[in-house]
This record gives sequence, C-alpha cells and structure tokens, in this order.
Amino acid sequence: MQLSVSGHHVEVTDSLRGYVESKIEKIERHFDLVSDVSCILTVEKLRHKAEATVNVNGGTIYADNTEEDMYAAIDGLIDKLERRVRKYKEKLVDHHAREAHKIRY
Repeated sequence: MQLSVSGHHVEVTDSLRGYVESKIEKIERHFDLVSDVSCILTVEKLRHKAEATVNVNGGTIYADNTEEDMYAAIDGLIDKLERRVRKYKEKLVDHHAREAHKIRY
C-alpha cells in the first residue's frame, strides 16, 4: 500500500505523518485490496481539515472531515473511511447467491 501525506498551509511533521500511518492501518485490516491512499491536511484559520482518497480494487473512496484540532479531524476522517470501506466491501459480496443456496437445501 502506498501512502502519501501532504499539507496545505501546514507543515506535515513526523508525528502527524506517523499518526496518519497508524490510523490508516485500521482500514488496511478491514480490506486487503487497498492499493493507494492520498491524505491531504489543510489549515484555514481555525478550521483543520483532513481529506483522503483511497484507491481500492475497482474503485475510489473519498472522505473528509473538519474539526478545530488536526488530530480530531484525522480521527473523524478515519471513522468515515472505515464505514465507507466496509460498505464497499459488503457490496462486493453477493448475498443473494448465498441465500438461494440455503433455500435449495
């Protein structure tokens, strides 16, 4: 998995980069087919925004979150990404075929 962390109007320190990397590992645990993650951290006055684009096998998942603290924005972003990756993974599984198989037997 490739991870790129960039900042707009903010310097991405080693601690911020490490925090993002540790949180992104949660997404990789849910879904193995994550190929590329691009995270952009932005500061505009008192708003701290974290946004990420996750390239998965066959699609792209985007999420963003805005908070007053950068670490809180990253936490909210990861929560949103986790929900969206799980939803994408559920769509890949054909539940109807499994139900038809149960009914026949």
